[in-house]
Amino acid sequence: MRPLAMTALDAGQLAQLRATLEARLAALSGLDDVREAAPEGARDLPVPEVETSPADKATVRLLNDLALEAAGNHAAQIQVLRHALAKFEDGSYGLCEECGNDIGYSRLQARPEARLCIACQTRFEKR
Repeated sequence: MRPLAMTALDAGQLAQLRATLEARLAALSGLDDVREAAPEGARDLPVPEVETSPADKATVRLLNDLALEAAGNHAAQIQVLRHALAKFEDGSYGLCEECGNDIGYSRLQARPEARLCIACQTRFEKR
């Protein structure tokens, strides 16, 4: 495994990728700000449950379940972006977390939060 801070990315590429990650994190954090600005009761469930027909209740429950799932996905995305940004601080951004080889620039352009090189990602997905 090569030492940290020895990626094949140049300073311009690193700056562009970091800006992309920061922009994505800011956009997701902006959604949190909108949610926190909502009135107290509206933060709990996206669609309040009221006495209605059984079909309407089922629809409301489904909408709330989908909203909770989306919120979990949202939180996971924020965590992934923060992890990628932290790798800039320790100099390991652009290195595969599995084998330590460089993650290609084209892969990082497509998925700047990528943790694995193509070969390790392929092995991971086959498991």
